[in-house]
Amino acid sequence: MREGGRQQAAGNSKNHKLFRLVVCAMLSALSFSVEAQPPKKVPRIGYLASTSPSGTDDAFRHGLRELGYVEGSSIVVEYRYADGKIDRLPELAAELVRLKVDILVAAGGTPAASAAKRATTTIPIVITNIGDPLAVGLVASLARPGGNVTGLSLLGPDAAGKRLELLKEVVPASSRAAVLWNPANPSHPLHLEQTRAAARALGVQVQSLEARSPEDFETVFNTARGAGGILALGDPVYRLHRVAIADLAGKNRLPAIYEFSQFVESGGLMCYGASLDDLYRRAAVYVDKILKGTKPADLPVQQPTKFELVINLKAAKQIGLTIPQSVLYRADKVIK
Repeated sequence: MREGGRQQAAGNSKNHKLFRLVVCAMLSALSFSVEAQPPKKVPRIGYLASTSPSGTDDAFRHGLRELGYVEGSSIVVEYRYADGKIDRLPELAAELVRLKVDILVAAGGTPAASAAKRATTTIPIVITNIGDPLAVGLVASLARPGGNVTGLSLLGPDAAGKRLELLKEVVPASSRAAVLWNPANPSHPLHLEQTRAAARALGVQVQSLEARSPEDFETVFNTARGAGGILALGDPVYRLHRVAIADLAGKNRLPAIYEFSQFVESGGLMCYGASLDDLYRRAAVYVDKILKGTKPADLPVQQPTKFELVINLKAAKQIGLTIPQSVLYRADKVIK
């Protein structure tokens, strides 16, 4: 019995050793399998902006956070700013392409989007606020863009006409409106024609004010004296120098209406147009969909859904203008 017990104990010991060896081998294999798996790829987004850093960048980042992305952890954003120097955009776009970003976000209007499209035909491009992406050749159609570009358009229900109507309400006696536009901006000729068409319907004459750079501002504002008011088209150069534009409008006692609220917050009289913050938040949704596998060619270009009328009573007082109550009642925001 003692001999049999010893043999049984020896057998059990061998079984335990074998079991331990098998368990260790399995754990080692499992550990190797885990270590052998490549780390999960963190998406890299290229953010190409015509202007300098601004609040709209924060709106884009907020949109990413709402979708669960943590910048620097679950997503990386490479920011490149042209600071209003449009001729720098092609170089910056090429730099982002060399970084092999997964998506390019074109911020700050048509110039950035055009530079991005020239830089790549394969990397998906999300546009944020383009006047008419179809007219400037960025997409084949709004419903089915067909290429590597999609995103958000500024096209709305007759925004140019509404701005003219507001100007007429504020300055009823005006029969001439000056339009500040940049011939270097690919979308501006179309916007100018849309404004002229709206002006004809309202019986208002249009005076063209061409300004490519800040050096042109004072001259064109001097030529606008006598106009009932000024409509300033949206442009990266204008947004970068919006304080100077608002100051010149006040100095020349010219009621001015702008496309974006940033101008009014910088001292301008009033604006009517799409909410840029809303558009940039929605751009993050396009980024999310593309990262999850949807092709940009299959994502329709969307129009603005949120418009805002902002009025600056300080600017009105500066030029001796009284804003009618009927206009103030419709304002989304009044700066006092």
